[in-house]
Amino acid sequence: MALRHEPTASYHSVQDALRVLETVARRGTGINETELARETGIATERLTTLLRMLRREAYVEQIADGAYVTGAAFVRLGSADGHPQALRDTLQRTLDRLRDSVGAAVYLSRYVDGEVRVTQYADSPATPKVNEWVDFRYSAHATAVGKSLLTQLDHEGRRDHLARHRPARLTSRTITSDRLLLSKLAAQPPTVPVLDLQEYAVGTVCAAVPLTAGSTAGCLALSLPLAHAHRLRRAADALNRNAAPVLLSLAI
Repeated sequence: MALRHEPTASYHSVQDALRVLETVARRGTGINETELARETGIATERLTTLLRMLRREAYVEQIADGAYVTGAAFVRLGSADGHPQALRDTLQRTLDRLRDSVGAAVYLSRYVDGEVRVTQYADSPATPKVNEWVDFRYSAHATAVGKSLLTQLDHEGRRDHLARHRPARLTSRTITSDRLLLSKLAAQPPTVPVLDLQEYAVGTVCAAVPLTAGSTAGCLALSLPLAHAHRLRRAADALNRNAAPVLLSLAI
């Protein structure tokens, strides 16, 4: 199985952010914004935006003279012994912030060993997570999470998944035709959120954006009750714009 690597805006942001982090780490005693712009070749306005995000996520911090040094989160993720827990904690803080900013339950998913896995999520009483009435592993054809992950596979990878998990009708809106589903997945632009409009569960709408890190397909998703469907596209766009910190954590 191969992945389709089609860079998104978040991917480009992460590549630039990694360049900034590498430069800051290399200059251990601190580096100012002017020097960073010169050494990374990143335009000042874009660099300022990246530094704001890196400070918010505690990957860099500003010391008394205004120079930047590596932050606590970067140090924790750089520790081989505590990396798995540090990564989980960092991702959870980011997901919690995303949940509050988009006003919806938020999910992080990966495609591992041929299966859909929701690895972390952030919900609250005001933003409840979707009721998983059918295991997400068997309903990729109907969920925004599953469809986003499948779009990142090549054609044979998608066919293999659908052969192992036959599309079942979960609601009147569920696509059960392999041919129609494969056609829709192939036509999905990588920069546009994948939507689930009551295909998985009546009364719930969802959206997902791709997070391809290394050789593993991933995605960031949100769910809303049908009464809030009018907010879905705006929330999905916000999720897309703010996916870079999650992808950055996975890349460090």
